[in-house]
Amino acid sequence: MLEFIVRGENIEVTEAIKAYVIKRLTRLERYLNDDNKYVAHVNVRSYQERTFKIEVTIQLPYLLLRAEDTQADLYQAIDFVSDKLERQIRKYKTKVNRKSREKGYKGIATFMDETLDDSQLDEDQDTKFEIVRTKHLSLKPMDVEEAILQMDLLGHSFFVFQDAESNLPAVVYKRKDGKYALIDTDL
Repeated sequence: MLEFIVRGENIEVTEAIKAYVIKRLTRLERYLNDDNKYVAHVNVRSYQERTFKIEVTIQLPYLLLRAEDTQADLYQAIDFVSDKLERQIRKYKTKVNRKSREKGYKGIATFMDETLDDSQLDEDQDTKFEIVRTKHLSLKPMDVEEAILQMDLLGHSFFVFQDAESNLPAVVYKRKDGKYALIDTDL
């Protein structure tokens, strides 16, 4: 069963908001078949642009469910997050069932309910990871600022480069909030 911790940032979480969050997210309980209690951390943010961001994190034994969405309508954002979490569970369950059939292993899926019918499983199984293009690149040593400039010039959302200080590969990328982030490597 799910317990809910609903927290608001720049917004007061009213009983109506909390009730709607609980109503939408309790649908996920049908995928859980054990009596354990799981905590759903729900963060509701309000921005000055009159948008709302909903973040939900649920730690399950073998899976961390996390989804977020930003919308102008608070209730629509809650609906979208709920749908995203449900898709994540179904996709994970499909993957576990496929591996279970191939290898004969049933251990990981024990905490999930067997409520999905074969039509729901087949729609997720059709998703294959097909590589449609391969690029080869030679990494040039540069600093982070130059890498960000290169990324922006190319119009990409990320850029792989060799860090001039450490001589190790690194990645810069543009976040959804428009800021930049760096993924650094250790050897």
